[in-house]
Amino acid sequence: MDSLQQRSSTVQEPPGAVPADRHTPPTWQPRTDPAPLLPEAEPLRVLGTDAVADADPALLLRLYAELIRGRRYNTQATALTKQGRLAVYPSTTGQEACEIAAALALEERDWLFPSYRDTLAAVARGLDPVQALTLLRGDWHTGYDPHEHRIAPLCTPLATQLPHAVGLAHAARLKGDDVVALAMVGDGGTSEGDFHEALNFAAVWQAPVVFLVQNNGFAISVPLAKQTAAPSLAHKAVGYGMPGRLVDGNDAVAVHQVLTEAVARARRGGGPTLVEAVTYRIDAHTNADDATRYRTPDEVEAWRAHDPILILERELTERGLLDEDGRRAAADAAETMAAELRERMNADPVLDPMELFSHVYAEQTTQLREQAAQLRAELEAEGEA
Repeated sequence: MDSLQQRSSTVQEPPGAVPADRHTPPTWQPRTDPAPLLPEAEPLRVLGTDAVADADPALLLRLYAELIRGRRYNTQATALTKQGRLAVYPSTTGQEACEIAAALALEERDWLFPSYRDTLAAVARGLDPVQALTLLRGDWHTGYDPHEHRIAPLCTPLATQLPHAVGLAHAARLKGDDVVALAMVGDGGTSEGDFHEALNFAAVWQAPVVFLVQNNGFAISVPLAKQTAAPSLAHKAVGYGMPGRLVDGNDAVAVHQVLTEAVARARRGGGPTLVEAVTYRIDAHTNADDATRYRTPDEVEAWRAHDPILILERELTERGLLDEDGRRAAADAAETMAAELRERMNADPVLDPMELFSHVYAEQTTQLREQAAQLRAELEAEGEA
């Protein structure tokens, strides 16, 4: 019995091998000094600190206008779900600073890889608001041409867009294209295997890609503490050999600064960066979720005091960059956008069911052809009836 226990608790070596304790220990050196990769001890902030004095006033005003428009976009899209014009809408109310900063940090030639919650980032990058909502309405596979806008399709499966972003960035570098990919994901997505695979490939290949994790506190109803025991999500970067950055996700200026630095680093060949933006999801996960089952109203109200619009508006007002006329102009522009979105979404689209089979594969498979023929026959029978 003792012999059996000993054999089962040790690594068996092939016959004739030198016992493990007689080997010279291998020389080991870390591939990378971990110290420079560690994130900030506290989320980086600019608004309300001395650093804001260096911020470009034009950038501050643009961020404010986009935040106002983004908040109105969120409220209008949420209303459309209640009217039956959208099947589902994952709101980014409270997270607009992350969305806007991600869009503005990129050059026109760069690519954005959004998750299903990042419609606002796509709109801020210039995508037609109606096209951004087409997938969530159930009308089309995507609703826009990814190549035209340099925006990958909104990704509903968690984190599967991250390896795609790495692949595109790596391919662009091999071709000599000066392109950076920015991939967005929620805190829940960091628990998926695709997240870890993407970070590993990106670091090994030194791909020009930036990962933005919007840590809004919950993966639907699961709080972050039940997902990870890491000091922060940004610390996960160190294990893969890339820098981690920790930023206040409600500070639009800070998020824009960190993402701009990460994009510039990637573009000059410095490799990937993982950015964790600490924010909060004010609205429910989607219109189908009851958030009161897993969080308290007091928690939500505490985060409302750190609203991204509120803290930026306070800074602009104190610096004399924003007055009542400026507030009204931003609100009017946002309302014009919302009215147009509402009018266009209230029009019933003309849809062809046969388009279900378009753009699935470059060449249709036998199974797809069979399914298309079956649907065509059913449609023709209905037409005759």
